Amino acid sequence: MNLRFSYLVTVLSLLVSFSALASVDTVITFSPAMQKEIKAVVITPQNYNQTKKYPVVYLLHGYSGNYADWITKVPQLSFYADLYDMIIVNPDGNYGSWYWDSPEVSESRYETYVSKELVDFIDKEYSTLQTREGRAITGLSMGGHGALYLAFRHQETFGAAGSLSGGVDIGPFPENWEMKKYLGTKAEHPDRWEEYSVLYQSNQLIPNRLKLIISCGTSDFFYQVNLNLHEQLAYNNIPHTFITGPGGHTWDYWADAVKYQLLFFHDFFPKNQSSPNEGH
Repeated sequence: MNLRFSYLVTVLSLLVSFSALASVDTVITFSPAMQKEIKAVVITPQNYNQTKKYPVVYLLHGYSGNYADWITKVPQLSFYADLYDMIIVNPDGNYGSWYWDSPEVSESRYETYVSKELVDFIDKEYSTLQTREGRAITGLSMGGHGALYLAFRHQETFGAAGSLSGGVDIGPFPENWEMKKYLGTKAEHPDRWEEYSVLYQSNQLIPNRLKLIISCGTSDFFYQVNLNLHEQLAYNNIPHTFITGPGGHTWDYWADAVKYQLLFFHDFFPKNQSSPNEGH
């Protein structure tokens, strides 16, 4: 009888712990650069309170997706926010912006939005660690490219970055995913197609400035460009974690891989988060 009672208490405790998950909210932000409102999902840990400063992971969606993709497809993000005591932010990248400030479409300024305007909004509205050491950014596919592109170009804002199946070199895909809409054609603007690609932006990195983690499955059509980026980073003596294994360009792969990236960021973030930090 006592054994059965003990088992029941254990089961009930587990049910309570898994039912009281992080808070998932959709917020409306405003982009002065684009003069429009943009939605984002913000996941705060269960015990979130204003007396503590929380690290933030910005998690970007892929081409044809939106701000709700990640939490819809990977609801375990709520559990990870609790487990690692972090805020997770899923911005909207407007279907296919590639998170660039487009030289062709003046109203598409998603580099400015994510790296500056959204960060300022989150720091104002939430109790965050407002230093680069308290911020990380990653994403899948188009968002994997976007995360590294933004982190490489805004190292004063982000201290760690990752990519999941990222399109980290756009050069081999000149006719895909509306990129020429935002950059012009590769034939007309070959230099621009290099300038706006992660692979070539990596040359501005210095060793140990950014903590980097890159994941891509061996069956992914972006595997070769990820391998090329890994080899270039190694050649330039840029420390990074490169994870590969079976997997394609699928939510099954991303749902599994993201938990390792969030652990990676958790290990990077400062462990003493009780003191206020201001400025970024």
